[in-house]
Amino acid sequence: MTNRFPKYVAWSLLLLIVIVTVSPIGLRPHTLTTVGIDRAGAFALCSAAFVLAYPRYWLAIVVAGIVAAFGIEALQFLSPTRHPHLTDAAVKAAGAVAGGLAAYSYLMLRAKMAAG
Repeated sequence: MTNRFPKYVAWSLLLLIVIVTVSPIGLRPHTLTTVGIDRAGAFALCSAAFVLAYPRYWLAIVVAGIVAAFGIEALQFLSPTRHPHLTDAAVKAAGAVAGGLAAYSYLMLRAKMAAG
């Protein structure tokens, strides 16, 4: 039986990102660092969570993370108080790539060390 917890975490993070991105600007959480770092960090964490939950599909997850970054940013057109920007989507996509590759590298290193 597989551990479902990583899958729940990954899907929950994605849902949270969608909600925060599309919600009215007044409901948006305060940034921890800079807005760009927060955006990239959120997508990096989400992408890493998906790679850890579905390791065989790491490349598809990285590509989906890029598509999701631009798609979720475009969803801001549905909110009258939000304004999507191409640069914001690019920062999010870079975060998705970085997080996915970091998680994949971790898994490969762990497998190599386990093999001896």
